[in-house]
Amino acid sequence: MPLTNILLVEDNEGDILLAREAIDDLSMEVELNVVKDGEKAIEYIYKKGDYADVDTPDLILLDINLPKLNGFEVLKTLKYNSTFCVIPVIMLTTSSSEIDIRNAYKNYANCYIIKPNNADELVNTVQAIENFWIGISQLPNV
Repeated sequence: MPLTNILLVEDNEGDILLAREAIDDLSMEVELNVVKDGEKAIEYIYKKGDYADVDTPDLILLDINLPKLNGFEVLKTLKYNSTFCVIPVIMLTTSSSEIDIRNAYKNYANCYIIKPNNADELVNTVQAIENFWIGISQLPNV
């Protein structure tokens, strides 16, 4: 199985650390790249500025509550672009709001997961995401 590139768009250092820990425990080859705000996410995906030489992510884990541009703004930018709309985007957020859930799916999020507030459960959640999206599903080449 080839290396899978995951972009985590998250501003919470604790959640970033737990995601890295979960990925380190996997047997699959995964490269995790992290950006901490919505503007940097767009720059990363569009390969602008400091991100000119990055690989296009195979999968994006996207929080809603982000500085500069929120997760919905990032999601809309990606899903309404003919090149990047095929990249699976998983909303991984603390919000359980029905409005947020509907808004995510309305803008073509591939999945909506409410982050557990327990560190061990968050590690298990990230591993389950990776097992399904990397181990079972077929990701498109972008």
